[in-house]
Amino acid sequence: MTTFVDRVELHVAAGNGGHGCASVHREKFKPLGGPDGGNGGRGGDVILTVDQSVTTLLEYHHSPHRKATNGKPGEGGNRSGKDGEDLVLTVPDGTVVLDKAGNVLADLVGHGTSYVAARGGRGGLGNAALASPRRKAPGFALLGEPGEVKDIVLELKTVADVALVGYPSAGKSSLISVLSAAKPKIADYPFTTLVPNLGVVTAGSTVYTIADVPGLIPGASKGKGLGLEFLRHVERCSVLVHVLDTATLESDRDPISDLDVIEEELRQYGGLEDRPRVVVLNKIDIPDGKDLADMVRPDLEARGLRVFEVSAVARTGLKELSYALAELVAKARAARPREEATRIVIRPMAVNDTGFTVTREKDGFFRVRGEKPERWVRQTDFNNDEAVGYLADRLNRLGVEEELMKAGARPGDGVAIGPEDDAVVFDWEPSIMTGAERLGRRGEDHRFEQIRPAAQRRRDRQAAHEEAEHGYDGFEPF
Repeated sequence: MTTFVDRVELHVAAGNGGHGCASVHREKFKPLGGPDGGNGGRGGDVILTVDQSVTTLLEYHHSPHRKATNGKPGEGGNRSGKDGEDLVLTVPDGTVVLDKAGNVLADLVGHGTSYVAARGGRGGLGNAALASPRRKAPGFALLGEPGEVKDIVLELKTVADVALVGYPSAGKSSLISVLSAAKPKIADYPFTTLVPNLGVVTAGSTVYTIADVPGLIPGASKGKGLGLEFLRHVERCSVLVHVLDTATLESDRDPISDLDVIEEELRQYGGLEDRPRVVVLNKIDIPDGKDLADMVRPDLEARGLRVFEVSAVARTGLKELSYALAELVAKARAARPREEATRIVIRPMAVNDTGFTVTREKDGFFRVRGEKPERWVRQTDFNNDEAVGYLADRLNRLGVEEELMKAGARPGDGVAIGPEDDAVVFDWEPSIMTGAERLGRRGEDHRFEQIRPAAQRRRDRQAAHEEAEHGYDGFEPF
């Protein structure tokens, strides 16, 4: 039996970009024909796409880890690497994408709507693309950028025009089964319905969808029962229908008190005050039910509510109800904005944002954080001095050195680029000129001789400690 899942946590990883190639063209009589290293391929994206044939997030509940393919490295002869393949994940209509903090990233409504959940890493440039009048034969290439790795939450909010709300066993499933072709599970015990059921109703020229929302009991908005789990499915509906049981066997319940309880739960959940309400007094085929319906109807109408007396079993009063709902749905559709309902949240960078920050930490280190500096560091091969000099050029043009001076950095101070667990650390030596302008022999830049990953610095300290412990004097044995 298919299980309904409407909330999952998904771990997505885009593909890494392929490394660029450092190559020199060689042929007979042309031993140094110029750089011809190709670029690396782009890593594949992870894309969420709405598919109306998908109705649950069950697939991602069982397999929450998804990864796109990596790009291929570039090759000599100006041959670029192949791009990684995008990973397309299909989701139901009405899926909301959130980050771990609960911020909405995208609200996907409409077949074919898509959202890039994780972007693939850029391929590294080969030395052919890095050639310039100043650096005619680069002896290095850029590394491919790692793809984005994200933890996201997918929440399904049913896309329906009408929502049936009410106590368990009020007759919501029976009502939706006779109004539409839906075949929900029906029984006479509480919580028969464990998943929202969706049906399509045709009333004259209007076709609309109707859903029953299970599990609403006192305390549902605070997590009691199943209500909190399914209240989100009410949010997109244009009309709310209170299905009230006029033949309940519980002595402490009656249609008026049931209505007040459900309205209080909807109020505490919030955001539903503007939805038009309709009241359905169900089970009037039972003699006591008909008498109770006649008794409470004047009180309900006095509140300004439209009241319909129906029997899902005897199929009475259904035509009037379906046409009344069609009228309300048509009005809601006419008042709805014409633009696409899909919402993708974009947070642009501020106009005065330099793209990086320089902060002084407690231990005297200066830490540089920013999308560009960190990406450039990831793309740099620190085993190649010329690549390090190229990084120096880029950081200087971005204004990192100037900001370090403003922050109070002095020659010899430690500077880290990146997060604490994966940073490149070096001893800062300020200079007006950087990178290629300071090169003596190709690739040399004395200011960046100290640059190396934090792990390499730890290995160097360990080696020095071992040498001191064993009394190594610098002479090789015969």
